[in-house]
Amino acid sequence: MIVTAIIVWLAAFFAPVAQAQCETENKAFQSGERVTYDLYFNWKFIWIKAGTASLTTKSVTYQSKPAYQIDLLSIGSKRADFFFKMRDTLTSVVSEKLEPRYFRKGAEEGKRYTVDEARFSYQDGLCHVNQKRTFKDGRVDEREDSDSRCIYDMLSILAQARSFNPADYKVEDKIKFPMTTGRRVEEQTLIYRGKDNVEAKNGAIYHCLVFSLVEYDSKNKEKEVITFFVTDDLNHLPIRLDLYLNFGSAKAFLNNVEGNRHPLTSVIQQ
Repeated sequence: MIVTAIIVWLAAFFAPVAQAQCETENKAFQSGERVTYDLYFNWKFIWIKAGTASLTTKSVTYQSKPAYQIDLLSIGSKRADFFFKMRDTLTSVVSEKLEPRYFRKGAEEGKRYTVDEARFSYQDGLCHVNQKRTFKDGRVDEREDSDSRCIYDMLSILAQARSFNPADYKVEDKIKFPMTTGRRVEEQTLIYRGKDNVEAKNGAIYHCLVFSLVEYDSKNKEKEVITFFVTDDLNHLPIRLDLYLNFGSAKAFLNNVEGNRHPLTSVIQQ
């Protein structure tokens, strides 16, 4: 649960406002990229290592066409399992032009196990998404949504977002977009906070763009959910994420990156 919230929400940091035709040029990543993170949870003022996560990209063939498959795997530590067990696996398939095609999330959270799936199609200027949740006991919930804008899943938005140019963003700019969880489509809001220097787990210091995912209550009062820090270079890699929970807080730190397409020019100190 924690890693899904942390890693996949960061996907929205450059969310484009687009029509249902979702194609864009991939300028940020290549097949073979692998990024790993260390996850920490704050329990009664004590920071506990909650587990690890890996984000990988590879070239595949989907429906007889070349595509990218993006996988996010998170595994909780034994110590963290004492508080809450989490085992999440997310897979997203996008076309070479980064158009969403398929999404799957298998989540073991506590005693619950569910599989969420989304299949995308495009017709008459609309993006259609068929969503299905399968429960551990075999029950299935299904629904379909459509939108004149592009609908993203938790990983395809990351694939597209990394290729967008944030140069025109102003501090406090708000970015809104629809995202499927595999069960329903939700409207998301992010706010650009500016730039900062951030230290990763490997000791390097990066110049980063700072974004916040926010929620609004019934009185339209803003609540910060996640703050995340993304490299200010052509890779647009998430370096650190701070998650604010009702029962504590969590952080994700970049541990290592391999196979990055561009040099990490945002590093200001090794």
